[in-house]
Amino acid sequence: MSGRVFCRREATIATVTLSNPEKRNAIDLAMWQSLAAIIADLSADEGLRCVLVRGAGEQAFAAGGDLEEFVSKRATLEQAMAYHGQAGAALQALFDCRHPTIALVQGACIGGGLEVAAQCDLRICSESSRFGAPINRLGFSMYPAEMAGLLRLAGPATVLELLLEGRILDSSEALAKGLVSRVVADDAVVDEAYASARRICAGAPLVARWHKQWVRRLQDERPLEPQELRASFAFLDTDDYREGLAAFLEKRQPTFHGR
Repeated sequence: MSGRVFCRREATIATVTLSNPEKRNAIDLAMWQSLAAIIADLSADEGLRCVLVRGAGEQAFAAGGDLEEFVSKRATLEQAMAYHGQAGAALQALFDCRHPTIALVQGACIGGGLEVAAQCDLRICSESSRFGAPINRLGFSMYPAEMAGLLRLAGPATVLELLLEGRILDSSEALAKGLVSRVVADDAVVDEAYASARRICAGAPLVARWHKQWVRRLQDERPLEPQELRASFAFLDTDDYREGLAAFLEKRQPTFHGR
């Protein structure tokens, strides 16, 4: 039986849940396909301000890919290219999402689960969470397009440590190595993740999108062009900028509308 990806929206926050309870939310092909479609739809939703990704239950964010599928759906080169093309599309959709994204990590965040979390803007995890990609024990290498997100996040030293040793890291070591943004007590992690989402939603949504855009652009070694520097002041023509400045001067909370 295939796992599923659920999406629930409350006001300006969408929660995307990876659900495959019998396999600790291991991600199968159908889930990769659903995740790509759901994230693409959410990215196009102008009324949304934050996307939170989590695993069903408290035992796992996602304990990797569904290895049982590999025998029938990833047995040949053509199948493997198609299979990982779907996984890559889902990861790219997360990376390209216009809205801020948060990975709420509880329990195991392994292999494909770690790849998903790495594509999110923030990763808030519980103290008992654990992280790794022990595929060296399975005899296959990580697909380069999937490795790219981990490399951007944690750098080559950490990625090689994870892949060469196949070691599982606890939450404190994952934090020290830059794999997660924040570690929270197990009984408080859900509340903290949604509190983070609400803080994001309280800000100007256009500004959040611009910040994501500029962080990505500034990782490119090409020097900024004059027109790009001019474009960085696009906020001057927005209602949200006028509202934010007025609210500050009037000592009140701003109300942003994303325009």
